[in-house]
Amino acid sequence: MRSRWWRSLALGLAAAAFFAGAVRAQGMPLGERIKLCGACHGDGGNSRMPNIPSLAGQPEFFLVNQLFLFREGVRKVEAMTPLVRDLKDPDLVALAKHFAALEAKPSEEPIEPALVKRGETLAGPMRCASCHLPELTGQQQMPRLAKQRVDYLIHSMKEFRDDTRSGADTLMSNVVSGVSDADLAALAHYAASR
Repeated sequence: MRSRWWRSLALGLAAAAFFAGAVRAQGMPLGERIKLCGACHGDGGNSRMPNIPSLAGQPEFFLVNQLFLFREGVRKVEAMTPLVRDLKDPDLVALAKHFAALEAKPSEEPIEPALVKRGETLAGPMRCASCHLPELTGQQQMPRLAKQRVDYLIHSMKEFRDDTRSGADTLMSNVVSGVSDADLAALAHYAASR
């Protein structure tokens, strides 16, 4: 019982610190704002936190678009709302340019070779390369999947499949409609291994 209390207290303090940082973000210079982004998305834009995407090497237009959707409340992620709600368009573009220029690095998650092989056999017929390019590096409004976190890819594809992702691309929802959890995991391992 006591450990539950301490865990609740720790989580509450962490949330308070995060939101205090978000309040300070308003009017913050770009360099400081980038550091704030790095608290979750990792130094150099390469996330080490479960279910938090890496931003490094994402297409600039994709990043601008996602930040815009967050700011306008079309794509709802509670942790992002206080960080983006007062950003001006030039701020969105500056952040996107910064993260797009960084080198994408693989996460430290284990990549399962058998799942990579299975994912590769699924990716061809599902035509993943037609939007995300053959190396899954993304283009324009299509995100880079290569070297992305496995857990984040699985989570995102489930949201697309289950129609629970706000502001989602309906084309992607159609692509993964009816795909099993096991096959989504295989696709994630394949993409992350690229």
